[in-house]
Amino acid sequence: MTSPTNNFSFLPGVPARYVLQRLAEADGHEVSTGKLGSPQSSAALAVNTFGWFHERPECLPPFTMLGQTTSLATVVEVEHSARFPWSGGRHPWLDAWVETLDVIIGIESKRFEPYRSPKFSTLSSAYDRPVWHDHMGPYEIMRDRIRSGAERFEFLDAVQLVKHAFGLVTEGRRKRKRPYLVYLYAEPAALAGRTISDVSRQQHRSEIVRFAAAINGAEVGFGAISYHEWLNTWSDTDAKLVSHRAAIIERFQP
Repeated sequence: MTSPTNNFSFLPGVPARYVLQRLAEADGHEVSTGKLGSPQSSAALAVNTFGWFHERPECLPPFTMLGQTTSLATVVEVEHSARFPWSGGRHPWLDAWVETLDVIIGIESKRFEPYRSPKFSTLSSAYDRPVWHDHMGPYEIMRDRIRSGAERFEFLDAVQLVKHAFGLVTEGRRKRKRPYLVYLYAEPAALAGRTISDVSRQQHRSEIVRFAAAINGAEVGFGAISYHEWLNTWSDTDAKLVSHRAAIIERFQP
């Protein structure tokens, strides 16, 4: 189906009207700026991958690296705002959102972003408020170490992940479900005609491992997996799921 606003074609089975409405509500301005139609659009990969599951959430393959068995997904959304426990200001937007009977999973999807420029985002004093409960210490330590320069990341946007985790713990408490943050990343071969080296991809992975080790044990569980690895876990027995996976790979080569 073709979007009436930017002539962007969604993959078969993706509810275009729903996705466009969610994008319009988010703060990325993907539609109004025309970014969604760019060959380098990261949002296009995420909304096409997860938008397909919005009308069939029970078909969503699990994120097995979370280390536990959960029930089938009952809700799959794109562009979900996990709000902090205060009004006003900016609140984090997750690329995709999954709910089961037991857990909530916020998904941060990356495509080319890790390879564009070093990450120098900052964390304001608002994140020092004593509202994150007793089991978010590892994320608070990471927050402080990033600020002090003790932790530096060139490829991983660790600041964004910390913000997402603070939003997720608030949502988890409100919904009485265990919160998880999933970092789902593509590993493209090139960016704007420039080859992305194996060394860069490995450094990105090393930073993910370092971040995961540092925040281990927090209330918001963390898991990371590449699109390639996750797509390989999808069932081969569901013809529609197989077709959707093939369409993702053909269009985006994640």
